[in-house]
Amino acid sequence: MRFQRSAGPSDPGDTMQGYLRYSRMKVLFIAGCVALLVFLSLFTLGLGDTNLSYSEILRYLFFPDGSWNATAVWELRFRMVAAAILAGAALGIAGAVMQSILRNPLASPFTLGLSNAAAFGAAVAILAGNGSSIMGSASAFVDGSNPFVITLCAFAFAMLATGVMLLLVRVTGCTPETIVLAGTALSSIFSAGLAFLQYTADDNSLSAIVYWQFGTLSKCSFEQLAIILAVLVPVSLYFLHKRWDYNAMEAGEDVARGLGVNVRLTRYLGLTLAAVLTAIVVSFMGVIGFIGLVGPHMVKRLVGNDNRYVLPGSMAVGALVLLLAYIVGTFGFGEEVIPVGIITSAVGGPLFIWILIRGRVRR
Repeated sequence: MRFQRSAGPSDPGDTMQGYLRYSRMKVLFIAGCVALLVFLSLFTLGLGDTNLSYSEILRYLFFPDGSWNATAVWELRFRMVAAAILAGAALGIAGAVMQSILRNPLASPFTLGLSNAAAFGAAVAILAGNGSSIMGSASAFVDGSNPFVITLCAFAFAMLATGVMLLLVRVTGCTPETIVLAGTALSSIFSAGLAFLQYTADDNSLSAIVYWQFGTLSKCSFEQLAIILAVLVPVSLYFLHKRWDYNAMEAGEDVARGLGVNVRLTRYLGLTLAAVLTAIVVSFMGVIGFIGLVGPHMVKRLVGNDNRYVLPGSMAVGALVLLLAYIVGTFGFGEEVIPVGIITSAVGGPLFIWILIRGRVRR
């Protein structure tokens, strides 16, 4: 007499099939985000007053002929779309890594004070004299004779804030969770310094400082986008390579050490590289807040905390959110153009409060 084994919930075959099906859904989610990003990019390229068809846009995009329409497609549309994608992806993956290695859902480039530090550095450059000639015009475009003064100063102060934060961790031995509190304190210090500089600035310098604080994609040239891309690609590949280490660290430092992870080195290097990504984006585009907070949380709500999917998903969702912010700010208020930094802060602020309330309820 032959007996057949009945498959049950504990059947290894069913467990494997369930795991593969669950993993496939996560991959499909990321692929869907990428497909939506491509569609939204093409849609954005079609917005504007030139009334070009999509076939004409693609022709001018791949075969520019130097005409006004080709210039409009490249300079007024594609450059903005590329800036939104690169900046959103950089801030999204930087926020995801910070949240993972610090084990704190409130960690992000904005909440750790890097944006305010960069804004303070830009204000110092403006008041030093070089910045007045660069950003003091009504349009506040960077002067070609010395285009990187404000950028370099903003980048330097963002990295200075990162160094101070890491030094505090090393000297005081504070836990990863309290690093966010240290970042909040640094943000307050740089915010106070920025307010003082604004108080002492003349009218031209003050307008330049205020304009720089508004995160906008129009500041970024193709050369600067190339720099962001050159940094984003290797840093993102490193983050993806360390995805298993980040998963282990989210389970706890003891678990990570038991699995052979060098916790201190992984944390310091991850924070530093995430800060480099943030500093480059902010120094080129101004303060763009909450992308590093919004993107990872949206992804985690849908695919869980596995960094194999959270990291690429955060890049795609961060790019989508910033591109949507650009569309709303540019075409949603008639003739008025609202900088993307204002739109992202308007969305990210309520989300930040919701995260605080949600964490409190869970306790």
